[in-house]
Amino acid sequence: MIELYYWPTPNGHKITMFLEEAALPYTIHPINISAGDQFKPEFLAISPNNRMPAIVDTEPAEGAEPISVFESGAILVYLAEKTGQFLPEDLRGRKTVLEWLFWQVGGLGPMAGQNHHFIQYAPERIPYAMDRYVNETNRLYGVLDRRLEGRTFIAGEAYTIADMACYPWIVPWERQQQNLDDFPNLRRWFDAIGSRPATQRAYAKGEPYRNRPTVTEEGRKFLFGQTAASVRSQTQSR
Repeated sequence: MIELYYWPTPNGHKITMFLEEAALPYTIHPINISAGDQFKPEFLAISPNNRMPAIVDTEPAEGAEPISVFESGAILVYLAEKTGQFLPEDLRGRKTVLEWLFWQVGGLGPMAGQNHHFIQYAPERIPYAMDRYVNETNRLYGVLDRRLEGRTFIAGEAYTIADMACYPWIVPWERQQQNLDDFPNLRRWFDAIGSRPATQRAYAKGEPYRNRPTVTEEGRKFLFGQTAASVRSQTQSR
């Protein structure tokens, strides 16, 4: 059984997409990031960066004690290795998938995340920051569009964890001030993944939590401007 600590954000959706595709049994433990659940000591014990998602595998392959994993990219690799699915075994195929997985966790996710922040959540409009991240998101869409030319999926003809990592960060393309019609290869790929039954099931898992806003005035203190001192004080007070 996989215990999934989750909130319906792009990084959270990555993991439910994998679990649904692989038909692995799992239980969701909601981590309301706007309410500060990520600072509870029991969550900190499995996710020392105070970020979701995280998992606990209660039945690891080696048959020993449960294993916890934090960081969405690491979770995808762990689950792929556990199940033998969505990550090629051959050297070149595995290398390619990991390249694009790390491209997402080091580029597309952080840049689109900053786009979201300065366009939607920042308390003041900063044109330089807004343009910087909207333009960089646009560049990354172009990189992915070029990669998908002549390929069904990011790593080739097989659906992999690279696709699962990238797709949720393209879902909010309108909020990111992008136009998918400008990227025909990306649009074709995006529509194909969105039509997969496992993708639809994965997103349906988040519906019960969507009526709780991710960012509230109270929640801003948990989500933005954290320092080491504030994290210590919040953890100690719980």
